[in-house]
Amino acid sequence: MDITPFTIDVPDTEVRDLQARLANTRWPTDVATDWSRGTPVSYARTLVDRWANEFDWAAQQERLNAFPQFVATIDGQPIHFVHVRSGVAGATPLLLAHGYPSSFVEFSRMIGPLVDPAAHGGRAEDAFHVVIPSLPGFGFSTPVTSAAWGIKRTANAMDAIMQALGYERYGIGGGDIGAGIAEELCLLAGERIIGSLVVTDPGAIATEYTPPTDHLTPEEQERLQSLKAARAEDFGYLALQTTRPQSIAYGLTDSPVMQLTWIAEKIREWTDPAKELPEEAVDVDQLLTLVSVYWFGKGGAGAANFLYEAMHSEASWGRTHDRPQGFVSFGREPLVRRVLDPNHERAYWNEHAEGGHFPAMEQPGLFVGDVRAFFATLR
Repeated sequence: MDITPFTIDVPDTEVRDLQARLANTRWPTDVATDWSRGTPVSYARTLVDRWANEFDWAAQQERLNAFPQFVATIDGQPIHFVHVRSGVAGATPLLLAHGYPSSFVEFSRMIGPLVDPAAHGGRAEDAFHVVIPSLPGFGFSTPVTSAAWGIKRTANAMDAIMQALGYERYGIGGGDIGAGIAEELCLLAGERIIGSLVVTDPGAIATEYTPPTDHLTPEEQERLQSLKAARAEDFGYLALQTTRPQSIAYGLTDSPVMQLTWIAEKIREWTDPAKELPEEAVDVDQLLTLVSVYWFGKGGAGAANFLYEAMHSEASWGRTHDRPQGFVSFGREPLVRRVLDPNHERAYWNEHAEGGHFPAMEQPGLFVGDVRAFFATLR
């Protein structure tokens, strides 16, 4: 495996091109001024103005480059990852896998507390060596060089990277696609996986992939159906990207406003429902950094194709393994545990009223606490 150091270095010409595209946006009209049809133009104009005139990409690039980064080439595919080793002897190796629409940027505020817990209100024995990859097609793991980079192949690549870094045994944490990566690693890597911490939210039980629910009471079944109904119109993004990813790739690659609003709408929809706007749920500069990484890396097309591959490949869920598995749910909903852990069999379970689908950005402190607590039980 070829692993080389990597530094984010977006040319000034690309930054100027982004500025020009934002300035020359062709705006649609607002048919509805709320979020029922997607990101409203009035809000999009405000966020684009901030991206164009207040956001400092150079400062954010410098902040991200403070973390050691590398690119591994596997089967011809560049896979970017952050690798920060702790100075604490005996620290636990930890792989953090992001979901959609996300990247390594999501976990950036967790790195310090995980690597150096004593400096962030924790105990030295809770230290981790942290590895955060960008899944193929996401972040700077671009371009995608061939088809079939779905969950199983990606999990194999992640395991190969961890072994190449010298980590024969390691833990894993992740949600959304990252949860699928975690499950696949438990199946294929076996004893090399210390434990897997899955991050979830109420939306996870409101899809067609919800586990069997025959054990629920009639009242709970009714509640579950109401959750599914509320999410029904939210899945247009998935239907499109898992069937015709190339059709949307042109817009996501050519229009920064489309890429921005495509992600901002999901941030607004999937974060803590008590937060009205995306910038109330997550730090707006972190959001714009996440979108900028998508834009500069042409990750919108890569992410869409990853979802296509995931939908057209064998699922990991349903097969069994013996690796300790914990769950953390952000956004309290009583049915989450009733559906995902009805017999209280998980090695670890915790729920938070705050947060949602992006806890590493919404509630990084709480997420760090769960990582520490779960893996402390496995030492």
